[in-house]
Amino acid sequence: MQIHESAEDYLEAILAIKEEKGLVRSVDVAQRLGVSKPSVSRAMGLLRENGYITMGREGWLELTPAGYEIADRIYERHRILSRWLASLGVPEEVAAQDACRMEHDISAITFQRLKEHILANSQG
Repeated sequence: MQIHESAEDYLEAILAIKEEKGLVRSVDVAQRLGVSKPSVSRAMGLLRENGYITMGREGWLELTPAGYEIADRIYERHRILSRWLASLGVPEEVAAQDACRMEHDISAITFQRLKEHILANSQG
């Protein structure tokens, strides 16, 4: 399943907002990502066409199972990498920005080993 980094960012934002607020609208995504409403509108159209989201009559965004799978993978990477970088003394804002860049490019096996290492060392 190969999609563009920007699409992953939109899906991740939808999941994060849903976890925080319960409901998600395009304007929430625009605010979170710091992009224009027309940019979000275009992205939501593409994500809908590709089967990653649905949009209800009220404008609420929902992830489809395929969209959730991608969003969950990227969001997990973001949370773990951010936490790890912060634990190394990187300021939280910088850690979040760096994690956002890293989360898209790190291989599955490298992330899994890094995750195991981080979790093992944070419990003791």
